[in-house]
Amino acid sequence: MTASQDRATREGGAPLVGVRPRTDVDLALKYLTARSDAPAQYALGVAAAYRWAMGRAAQAPVTGTAPRHQPDLRLLTAEVDAAVVQLDDVTTPASVRGFTRGVHDALSWVCGYSDQRI
Repeated sequence: MTASQDRATREGGAPLVGVRPRTDVDLALKYLTARSDAPAQYALGVAAAYRWAMGRAAQAPVTGTAPRHQPDLRLLTAEVDAAVVQLDDVTTPASVRGFTRGVHDALSWVCGYSDQRI
């Protein structure tokens, strides 16, 4: 087991994604894909964030970072920060803003900055 895998596991042995149990993140992704009330670009951003956080996507949704393993809390937080910068930029097109908001909100929950699961 690598150091990052060890850090991504609770004392009880349950694997974590950020600060959330992996099963909770997986359920959040399944719930998202089963419902249709979220705006399309927002939902795509949430799904991209969850997949990347679980190590199912090669590149981060905002920065394009490509870690070798499942991203740790440091990388997840950096992606939240990058989303904030993009959302604060008035030149960010509206078509990108919804996607980025979805990434931000999903990763904020994964990192423990928000209690609201998307």
